[in-house]
Amino acid sequence: MNWDRVERLIGSDNLGRLKQKRVGIVGLGSGGGFVALALAMSGVGHFVLVDDDLLEATNVVRHVADGRYIGRPKAEVVAELINQRNPEAKVEVRHGKIEQNMDVLDNLDILVCGVDGEGPKYTINQACLEHKLVTVYAGVYERGEGGDVVVIRPYDGPCYACWAAELREGLAVSDIDANEELDYGMIGPDGTLEAEPGLWLHVTRIASAQADQTLNELLKGTSAYKPMPANTVIMANTAMEILNGHISQPYTAEWVNIERDPHCLICGDALRNQLSSEDGHELSLNDLMDSAGIALEENADER
Repeated sequence: MNWDRVERLIGSDNLGRLKQKRVGIVGLGSGGGFVALALAMSGVGHFVLVDDDLLEATNVVRHVADGRYIGRPKAEVVAELINQRNPEAKVEVRHGKIEQNMDVLDNLDILVCGVDGEGPKYTINQACLEHKLVTVYAGVYERGEGGDVVVIRPYDGPCYACWAAELREGLAVSDIDANEELDYGMIGPDGTLEAEPGLWLHVTRIASAQADQTLNELLKGTSAYKPMPANTVIMANTAMEILNGHISQPYTAEWVNIERDPHCLICGDALRNQLSSEDGHELSLNDLMDSAGIALEENADER
């Protein structure tokens, strides 16, 4: 494998560092699959891929895999594509839901969240807080009009829950159909996930930023690291109102910094300690969501 151009850009020492890094990617759809290949082609050497879906014919126009792979697990397919581009990469595949594969978080340097359901995102969020694991989330808005990327650093800024409360106003986990296939999704005015997908080229613009932010985090502490203006970037693929009263033009972006909410039901220390001390037991995700009046739909994992 000839890494000359990558090495000239980031330096041989930094390339060597990336080859040792271990990245987890949960969700290998149109966005996550692109992120996986982009990181492999940038020099990352170890991957853990988690997804429970098979590649279907309808996926092919919006996925890194083509028709030769129809009917096979997406994680397995993306693993093969990684090794075609980076034969030295070590790839572990988990065909299943993240809820049944939480042990993959134990030895990661960073996690990329490519799932679309808000329920799994809350589960991932709490697990990553417990593991003190940096996670990069992305969302593509309805019809690919734009999207956002956020780097969540445990207890150094918001967790996904208090970040989403600010940017996904009106969302209730019970509103989400866990089996709906979306790229990531946008919260509509009624508080539900919109289901109008965009073109793959619009998805990959957001996914490219997610991959770049992930790579940048892996290079933190080196000469190749670039400090970012804030923890969240919101990108416009079409003219759209990102900031109140201001229309962002196509191909522009706005940076916003979302603060950690000290009263967040997931990462807010004061409330967590208060609820935990009531009966002496450790709080679970369900405890925290119940206390907020948020409930996962019954038997959602069976549909």
